[in-house]
Amino acid sequence: MATNQPARRLPRKLGTWTGMAVVIGVIIGSGIFRVPSPIAMQTGSITGVALVWILGGIVALFGALSIAELAAMFPHAGGPYVYLREAYGRPLAFLFGWMWLLTTPFSWAAQSLTFAEYFGGVMHYGRLPTHLIAAALIALICAAHYRSVRMGAVVQNISTGAKLLALLGLAVVLFVFAPHAGSTLAGVASGSVSWSGIGIALVAVLWAYDGWENLTTLSGEMRNPQTSLPRALIAGTLVVIAVYLVVNAGYLVALPFAALAASKSVAADAVTGVLGQGGAAVVAALVMVSTFGSLNGSILSDPRVFYAMAEDGLFFKSVGRIHARFETPYVAIAFTGVLAVIYVLLQDFLQLAAAYVLGIWPFLALAVIGLFLLRRRRPELPRPYRVLGYPLVPALFVLGTLVVIGNSLYRDPLNTGRSLAITLLGVPLYFIWNFYYKRRHTGADPAV
Repeated sequence: MATNQPARRLPRKLGTWTGMAVVIGVIIGSGIFRVPSPIAMQTGSITGVALVWILGGIVALFGALSIAELAAMFPHAGGPYVYLREAYGRPLAFLFGWMWLLTTPFSWAAQSLTFAEYFGGVMHYGRLPTHLIAAALIALICAAHYRSVRMGAVVQNISTGAKLLALLGLAVVLFVFAPHAGSTLAGVASGSVSWSGIGIALVAVLWAYDGWENLTTLSGEMRNPQTSLPRALIAGTLVVIAVYLVVNAGYLVALPFAALAASKSVAADAVTGVLGQGGAAVVAALVMVSTFGSLNGSILSDPRVFYAMAEDGLFFKSVGRIHARFETPYVAIAFTGVLAVIYVLLQDFLQLAAAYVLGIWPFLALAVIGLFLLRRRRPELPRPYRVLGYPLVPALFVLGTLVVIGNSLYRDPLNTGRSLAITLLGVPLYFIWNFYYKRRHTGADPAV
């Protein structure tokens, strides 16, 4: 390809294994090290913990099964943005892009700060170096993805493999060396489930399971997307469910339930309990590997939504540029990276799990509802993959998501209402953008 002309489309360079690595790598970030304690606190028993993790896994799996049909139908960059546009039109797709713009840089900032904080725990430096290292990590990974999608894919494959081995190794260590594991489990096996806390705990567990949809934003760069996307989505999600259940079982045998529920750093407390103080460095390394892989997968996939919006005229045209030599959406990567670095330098890490779930998951439910609409309105579209268990599986995903959101609205109306208000703020922004677009592009008439 000539280097003096910009590429017109992103080339298809990614295979099924890389797709699985993105699904696994993005989902398994810091969540498995943060949310087990509040889940135990909310549910009150091992039965409740197991129920929440299994239910969350089923919701995620049903979502992946459903989105896989849409991904095979529309193998284009942007993922959920494309599905919402095809099912409902440009305004709702713009609202999704608006929320993606708000949540993506915060997610990158949070992951990089988690990495830097654990690195700082080993190196013993203060707040400013932590933020500088987090910002440098974002810049370094963005530079790699700016330069080559293949390089980013290789890093993702390696980091995901290392992450899986490390997590399974952690579980083995906890099972083998935990003192009195049987009595620890027996002591709470009969505990009653706090059903009132199940819904709130599900919000946290859905945050831990979030990320399977990221692969769909790379649809335009997957080889044989009609087969590779469904395989990667489904297989990757199943692997994550299995790993989460095994690691949580390890936590439960290593710590008394009350200590698990009260822990601020469950992995560190569990490993320290079986290996002594030397286990803290092991956990720090594990968290760093996990968050690095999640951040790398996010930087590989997230900017493709902004690229797709720019192609549709719903974002700045320059964001849709493809590097003539490297064949990457370099402006979208740089744009998101700069925002994330600004957030890192200005703010401390803030747990925004509920806000993230309430901002993104409603759109995933709407995308799956769009699956029903598209089957009815556009039956002629080729469907290389059809969701297993249709219509029950997609219906259960939508129902499960709406139940979690409705429970959150009932239990925490302030934060849920704030998230809804921020989403709806995108409505006037859409019309303002259309006015701006028409003024800048004479003769353009984007649909309203």
